[in-house]
Amino acid sequence: MQIAEIMTSKIEWVSPDTTLQEAARKMRDLDIGSLTVMEDGELVGMITDRDICCRGVADGQNPAKTKVRDIMSQDVTTCFSDQDITDAAHLMEGKHIRRLAVLNRERKTVGFLSVDDLACYSHDLAGEVLEASATAH
Repeated sequence: MQIAEIMTSKIEWVSPDTTLQEAARKMRDLDIGSLTVMEDGELVGMITDRDICCRGVADGQNPAKTKVRDIMSQDVTTCFSDQDITDAAHLMEGKHIRRLAVLNRERKTVGFLSVDDLACYSHDLAGEVLEASATAH
């Protein structure tokens, strides 16, 4: 089965100049744990609720003034929408991550694949990813 068949295709995003407070509110309002960071239509990073807490607030950053660009992950792991789900799961497991940005072959962001998406397809694959990511934190 291809990633495109189970990924989340609605992409929620913020600009790098969004404040942490604005990003956190958006995550809360949408009941999600991460946002892509886009600039000029290009994926430039990712920010998670954990980033805001652990890299921002815990380090004394002012959420109303600190910008997403200051704490976002810039090295975003990606996969292609036409790849096999098992390949994505192994990539997530190997990198100890819970989310992948999904690109089309033109390298445009077309969705997201989370461990939750994987769980809908295979509890075993999702379990392997969760186990690997838990040992990394």
